[in-house]
Amino acid sequence: MRLFVAIVPPEEVLEDLAEHLGPRREAGPDLRWTDPQQWHLTLAFMAQVTERRLDDLGERLGRVARRHTPLGLRVVGAGCFPHVARARVLFAGVEDPGAGLPDLARGVRGVAAKAGADPDGGRFRAHLTLARLPRPADATRWVRVLEGYAGPQWVADELTLVESHLGQGRGGRPRYEVVDMFALGRGGPPDRPAPGGQELTQ
Repeated sequence: MRLFVAIVPPEEVLEDLAEHLGPRREAGPDLRWTDPQQWHLTLAFMAQVTERRLDDLGERLGRVARRHTPLGLRVVGAGCFPHVARARVLFAGVEDPGAGLPDLARGVRGVAAKAGADPDGGRFRAHLTLARLPRPADATRWVRVLEGYAGPQWVADELTLVESHLGQGRGGRPRYEVVDMFALGRGGPPDRPAPGGQELTQ
């Protein structure tokens, strides 16, 4: 199974960003834009997880979620991977005034490793992937277009475990299926039962 743990912004946050990008998407045919209904903030990516490890992974994610309080976040600005001069990915940044995201990501990756899920070891950088470029190119103009954007603030209060099915979504994109959700904070509601194959859409 190809899995990732993410924070999914609420609908009003995604709609505000999609509205800002709307006319600009039409002006960027050289970019392969991601589906706004699938925008998310990845905390840990696990390329190959056997089904027998799911229960242990879920229990550990539930525990780490309860140890972290909800986070006040905001989508702001833009950037590129690996860098703007030879970009392959255009992303929106995420403002984290309480600086809680890195610690949460470390916790999530740590329990994933203990569950044998082998999380990707790349450096964590909070972002929402907006578009991919077919070949490395200078994306300075896109970063400038988006650098002044600041979306509505929201409180992230849950983690979402998602299975990615490559090539099964619209236009050959991945299809995302929600596996489980975990409330952040000891005072929050108990973990919800697995949503039974719900797709990650708003």
